[in-house]
Amino acid sequence: MQPVYELGNLRVIDLTKVLNPETETRRLKLNRFNTGGMIPDYHTDMDITSHLGTHVECPYHHFDDGKDVASLPLTTFMGRAIYIDFEDKLEAYTHIRAKDLDKATEGLIKEGDIVILDSSYKLAPFTDKTNTEEDKRLLIGEESAKWFKEKKVKCVGFGDGVSIENSNEDVKPFHDILMAEDIVFLEVLKNLEELKSKVFFMSYSPMPIKGLDSCSIRAYAIEGLAEFSE
Repeated sequence: MQPVYELGNLRVIDLTKVLNPETETRRLKLNRFNTGGMIPDYHTDMDITSHLGTHVECPYHHFDDGKDVASLPLTTFMGRAIYIDFEDKLEAYTHIRAKDLDKATEGLIKEGDIVILDSSYKLAPFTDKTNTEEDKRLLIGEESAKWFKEKKVKCVGFGDGVSIENSNEDVKPFHDILMAEDIVFLEVLKNLEELKSKVFFMSYSPMPIKGLDSCSIRAYAIEGLAEFSE
């Protein structure tokens, strides 16, 4: 799949994982059929999990009374984004602290931003290598969650260089604190290395299905929009 497109003076980067029903380990089945008889009219039944590939997680994922995908405003799923690549500047398999976020976003962070975290310690999430000696990804937890809440961001996203699955002691408060504020999560983002700007416009709109906790999305960044730049 082509990751980068030119659109006039704009640069568009596809940040989405391509899904293949033959290789996905999570639920993904397609049933294509013709409803039109002599006139081809193909439809497809899709049997998928709500946490498939690149997906957005909403408060209903964590709280029984949290907002589902259809209850959040459309603007939750688009806006000004900041890409924070810690590269190898922090020690492997250590927590991202408030001071680290302060330094990385100095002069950039605004209320309502989308913040994407990454590092050079990359490992595909949700595999049998998670939490093994091969897993050197940076970690999130209560301290980083409180920082995001204080800054009033709308979304936190993750590249393959940050773990979102290392322990209940980190994952639970991260969800508790942020999803109580209707802050959503973006997981399994790809092609982040194609970004040339730290600040850009981003969109990741889900299908507005009532009662849906999370949803696979097509995430993309647009670089070159003046109002969504540094």
